[in-house]
Amino acid sequence: MKNPGFLSLTCWCLFPFLTTLSRGAEEAHGGDSSPHEDALGLSDEAVPWDTIGDDFLERPKPTTEVIEDLLFPVNREREMLIKERNETGDFSKEVPQRKTIFGRNPFLGQGEINPGFEIPTGAVWQPVLVIYGEYRTAIQSYDNGLAESFDWANRLDLFANLYLTPTERILVGIRPLDRRGNFSGYRFDGDGEDGWQDNFNANIRSLYFEGDFGELFPNLDLSDSKSLDYGFAVGRMPLSFQDGMMINDSIDAIGITRSSLFLFGSSASRITALWGFNEVNRGDNLVDDSANLFGLFSAFDYDRSTYEADVAYVSASDETGGDGFFAGFGQTRRWGKLNSTLRANFSWALDEQTPAVDTGTLLFAQISRTMDYNDDIAYLNTFWGIDDYTSAARDSATGGPLGQTGILFEAVGLGRYGSALGNRSNDAVGSALGYQHFFDKLNTKQLVGEIGGRISTDGNARSGGGIGLRYQQALDQHAIFVLDGFFAGYDDGEVGHGARCEMRIKF
Repeated sequence: MKNPGFLSLTCWCLFPFLTTLSRGAEEAHGGDSSPHEDALGLSDEAVPWDTIGDDFLERPKPTTEVIEDLLFPVNREREMLIKERNETGDFSKEVPQRKTIFGRNPFLGQGEINPGFEIPTGAVWQPVLVIYGEYRTAIQSYDNGLAESFDWANRLDLFANLYLTPTERILVGIRPLDRRGNFSGYRFDGDGEDGWQDNFNANIRSLYFEGDFGELFPNLDLSDSKSLDYGFAVGRMPLSFQDGMMINDSIDAIGITRSSLFLFGSSASRITALWGFNEVNRGDNLVDDSANLFGLFSAFDYDRSTYEADVAYVSASDETGGDGFFAGFGQTRRWGKLNSTLRANFSWALDEQTPAVDTGTLLFAQISRTMDYNDDIAYLNTFWGIDDYTSAARDSATGGPLGQTGILFEAVGLGRYGSALGNRSNDAVGSALGYQHFFDKLNTKQLVGEIGGRISTDGNARSGGGIGLRYQQALDQHAIFVLDGFFAGYDDGEVGHGARCEMRIKF
């Protein structure tokens, strides 16, 4: 049963590569392409320096700067004066200094740099507070033949980022509208559980300090010759490894990173050691208060590829699933006009095999190509799940590890809207073929069309196929309108369908 799936997966992965090699051979032997054609699409057209940036969008202000402009009229007057000077070329008028309450260095803005103050370690701090976030609200209907829902769901991700220096910061994040996978809103099911859903909370989802040891204590190495540049982070922090297949969770942890290494002939390499001691959600998306996660994560850059090698060990009580060992390896590379990512992830249950931790393998291939005459992207993603692979840690809103496969497999992370074809990899092989079309030059409107399917290799799970569509449009610099829909059929005779309308507001 598994060999045909593997053969299919291998052929699908290799076909674009062979096509590229064939095209390269044709061009080398006098094909249609000109030997002098620039592969990067560069032009000899001269662009006047004073017109550079004319088509750039205006810098969006973070919430903190908007508050300051409302409180201090001089800030609004200053902005009008700068605009007038740029339009008229008259720079004789003096521009007043901004008044602030969150710090004098505006985010990606212009103006005088705050000199800051020196702390006893010798570091110079220039504190700036930036508040930002995203509000998501959606009406959505979902039915996959086994489960159905119809609801209005809401989510708010709110962050306060206190920059002390370019390398040191404190970040606080909350999600006050959802809790443990349940979202505030209204259910229209009519099954006894309909009505208002109140999941308001003040739980802190992120709270950590990160910095660089050498920059935090510069007096220890005034000549910068002792290689003290160790990055570190401590607190509750979001973690993602192997594109979220191995770890995709927010965990109380301590991490130490050493970058700018040149291991194994690489041009740059990074190694991170991590201990997660609280708030670890296991492979079944449920929090395990007894779990500790220990990991070693690395990445190596070469002239044509980036390689990743990650290992993790989770220690937990037998009552909550027991111990597990995890490993992941990945390669990201550009082949001509193709972008590719290959990943192999493994999990081993060291005690009993449970939904929290099980034994299995997940092989994944992701290939995309930007079209020659526009910004459109075609992609082909495939996976092969052998036995019952589980992630080392997964947040309650992230579903399973197959979200990267495509819009038919992903978890939207809002409400009870599930994936069309499922995002668990247990004993299955599948793929998604899609095309992303951009309607305008600024890429503010786009449509993604996708077909995909999955086949159970042990016969114990559902197989099926479907089509999915997603339309996205930026309404301004802060809002995105999203329409999603899918239609799917399954081998048990059931038919699935879903539709959702979402508004995302970024601030």
